[in-house]
Amino acid sequence: MKATRYLAAACAASAALGMGTASATAPAAPGPDLPRAVRATAAHGVLLADADNGRTLTVHTGDVIEVRLTGERTGGTTYTWSAPAAGGTAVLRRTTAGVTPAGGTTGRFVAAGRGIATLTARRTCHASPGSLCAHHVLLWKATVTVA
Repeated sequence: MKATRYLAAACAASAALGMGTASATAPAAPGPDLPRAVRATAAHGVLLADADNGRTLTVHTGDVIEVRLTGERTGGTTYTWSAPAAGGTAVLRRTTAGVTPAGGTTGRFVAAGRGIATLTARRTCHASPGSLCAHHVLLWKATVTVA
């Protein structure tokens, strides 16, 4: 019974981290029922989206940064994002990345060590047969300092 309660609490904490946004500087407030091992590994989470282009933020070692960018379909064109990448794998380590059929992308990074790293993704146009695309690339960028 007690083990089941701890597992449920750990799953709930993990789900909350992946779905919401949290301040990179606010202290975590794990529930009193979490065992010490879960408390020690619980990390802060930061969600970055399209509107965060150009943002600079500070996180701490062990924090999780998730990038979610939205693709766009217009007529016969699809604007798609590349998978987000970190310029500094010693500072930010990518744990997952993917691209959606609608052109969106997600990526999850863990702050692995102190320093400064840049997260980037590129948006390009892909035309359906008979359609035309503009030949420009949009760069999305966020600068992350791990303290």
